[in-house]
Amino acid sequence: MMLLAQFNENLLAADGLPFAHRPALVLLVVITAGLLLGRLRVAGMSLGPSAVIFVALAAGNIGYEVPASIGSVGLVLFIYCVGLSAGPSFFRAFRKQGQKLAIVGLCIVVVGAGTTWLASRLLGIPGPLSTGIFAGALTSTPGLAAAVEVAPGVGAISVGFSLAYPFGLICVIAFVHLYPRIIGVDLGKLGRDAEARDADNHRIERILVKIRNPAVIGRKLSELSFISDYNCQVSRLLSDHKLVPVPADLVLEEGQSLLVIARRFRLAPVIQLLGEVDERTGMIAMTQDQSMHIVVSDRRIVGKTLYELNLRSQFGVTVTRIMRHDLEFVPRLADRIEYGDMLNVVGEHEDLERFAEYAGHRAHTFDETDLVSLGVGIGAGVALGVVQIGVGSQHMALGLTGGPLLVALILGHLGKLGPIKGHIPRASRLLLTDIGLVLLLADAGVGAGAAIGGVLREYGVMMCLAATAVAILPMIVGALVGVYALRLPIIQLLGGICGGMTSTPGIGALTASTGSEAPVISYAAAYPVALVLMTVLVRVLLALLG
Repeated sequence: MMLLAQFNENLLAADGLPFAHRPALVLLVVITAGLLLGRLRVAGMSLGPSAVIFVALAAGNIGYEVPASIGSVGLVLFIYCVGLSAGPSFFRAFRKQGQKLAIVGLCIVVVGAGTTWLASRLLGIPGPLSTGIFAGALTSTPGLAAAVEVAPGVGAISVGFSLAYPFGLICVIAFVHLYPRIIGVDLGKLGRDAEARDADNHRIERILVKIRNPAVIGRKLSELSFISDYNCQVSRLLSDHKLVPVPADLVLEEGQSLLVIARRFRLAPVIQLLGEVDERTGMIAMTQDQSMHIVVSDRRIVGKTLYELNLRSQFGVTVTRIMRHDLEFVPRLADRIEYGDMLNVVGEHEDLERFAEYAGHRAHTFDETDLVSLGVGIGAGVALGVVQIGVGSQHMALGLTGGPLLVALILGHLGKLGPIKGHIPRASRLLLTDIGLVLLLADAGVGAGAAIGGVLREYGVMMCLAATAVAILPMIVGALVGVYALRLPIIQLLGGICGGMTSTPGIGALTASTGSEAPVISYAAAYPVALVLMTVLVRVLLALLG
């Protein structure tokens, strides 16, 4: 009996809640339950890690608590990793290639902030609650992080976010499906046509070409400028029924057969300039390409297009896919390489090794997480965040959001600053980002749980109206600006709108509708601008609305 009494004493807190005096255990239960809830799919949609805040609100409402300061740890870790992810693209988004999509992202966030301010005034919704609605309607967890850091302990922010988030999620997906129908565009057909053109024109072909043109006979292969002009490669020579590597000083002779590798739409002129197709083209099966994942860090290729790099001619390799912002897409010749891009490259082993060295890939380095760099970077960000900056008679600080975000953006952009590295392997970065996010959401949700009932009773209907307006109006304005001012193609525009709304489910629905990966590139251009701007405007809204 004494053991049972002791067990009950350990199990129940003074208020009768099981394990209420074990905040660490409560934290783990809230996070686990939230992640399980986030896996549930309804109509093809899921909440992902953001579902943790809903479980946390419920736990907080019945009186549970989590360890003190755990939210600050999660905030710093989450914001720093987000900054590292956005850094390689953020500053380059304002260059010519990405300016239009950056404008779309900027427009969406600014209109969202303006709509929030107006809704707050018209509907009488308090400032913190409105700011949470702003972050939730634009599905921006970094926005929530910035707001919580500026106004700690104000539970209305988390309540507003949790109510508006599903509205934002649903509205983005609905918009990318309904907008094309309203303007009479068959999005699926556009996507299929684009993919068909790209597949037909940009597919890499390997073909044996027999030397017949008198203009090239007797000349060295290295002297033929049209080989590089057409971005193709001559990698093998047919000798004694075997394909062997081409000698560096090969002199072309009539009847020689060379293995030419190029994109389909460039093959015809090259064949004509060299001679004719060899009927023994089937022998190319005797060569076997390999693939390699290469992470880009060398400034010689960062910012250049695949066309400018001329990789097929220079290295004998082809980039088949690019991983950027945790999204993978098939590149086009006009696409620019960014720092930290993971390239899936196809070619022969020796060529892949040469290109990997040129691109700055170091397998051992890029597969390891430098914990010293991580700690120093976060520490520098926190230190920068507490520095008071004088603005007239006022003093301000970047805080736990602004400081780590600024340091991470710079490190992510530069890749390395002295001995401090700005690269974290993708798997490690995703893990750290999610850990930081769920810690932040658990703390914010539990802290706001006690207030949720009263807030919903007083402002529930008004919050729903505001969330709907804040989710829809920015997309409408962004679409109008994109079509009439920026003249963006519809698929590219919708990808930019998803990026401006920071909606990964939205871009997933769009790529599924089009059957094309073209929107992903637009998403990647608009996303970092919207992400960073959100963390700034939530502060402005809190200051304006009080």
